[in-house]
Amino acid sequence: MDYDRLLNLAVELGCRLMRSGAEIYRAEESMTRLLRAYRLESPEVFAIPSCVIVSVTTPAGHPITKMRRIPGHGTDIEALENLNGLCRSLCAETPPLEEAQARLDALEKSAHRFFSWQLLLGYGAAPAFFSPLFGGGPRDALCALVGGLGVGACLLYGKRVIGSNSFFRTAVCSAVGSLISLLLVRLGLGENVDAVTISVLMILVPGVALTNAMREIMAGDTISGLSRTAEAILIAAAIALGSAVGLSISRML
Repeated sequence: MDYDRLLNLAVELGCRLMRSGAEIYRAEESMTRLLRAYRLESPEVFAIPSCVIVSVTTPAGHPITKMRRIPGHGTDIEALENLNGLCRSLCAETPPLEEAQARLDALEKSAHRFFSWQLLLGYGAAPAFFSPLFGGGPRDALCALVGGLGVGACLLYGKRVIGSNSFFRTAVCSAVGSLISLLLVRLGLGENVDAVTISVLMILVPGVALTNAMREIMAGDTISGLSRTAEAILIAAAIALGSAVGLSISRML
């Protein structure tokens, strides 16, 4: 048994789960179950949102440790479901490591990829559907659609100008969204500026990150939970700051 290859397989699976938005306990449990399925007793697995560390001891008594840093990531429910299914399959069948690695690589290659125009359409449609929930009418939904398209364009095409810093990027996008919302209402296209603005800003709200943070704190993963909570609070502060700047600019025009 090539235990180095086995360890690499487990760590790669855990990293892909984390990049797909998996909870800490899910990633740790998946790696642990996979290593135990291949006859490695008592593997030590530790994960936080930005790092995975796995340590095992071979039957010959040789310790092996691997650490991988995880870059910034989002949430991909489809990839998460496929990786969960693959992990269960590998644990039940324990195929040769070459086949297991090939199945993991094939899963990555077969992942569904959306075109930029599809993502942009989603950014526009989400605020339009949020608008009635906040008391907006058809005209407000149309304004929210335009504002969502503006925010989506900033997120998809403005990375070179805005940069990769999540706080600054969120602040700029919220400023653009609130500015577009107020201007459209002032032009008479919308009626309720609050409903339009809140609907547009909803696509920036870190709901999944905050939910995972609470689940991880309750599950005992305090470090990870506090890290995600701090990230969610910073993003919420960026939304508030950006929307205040956008509204101030629009009032000066």
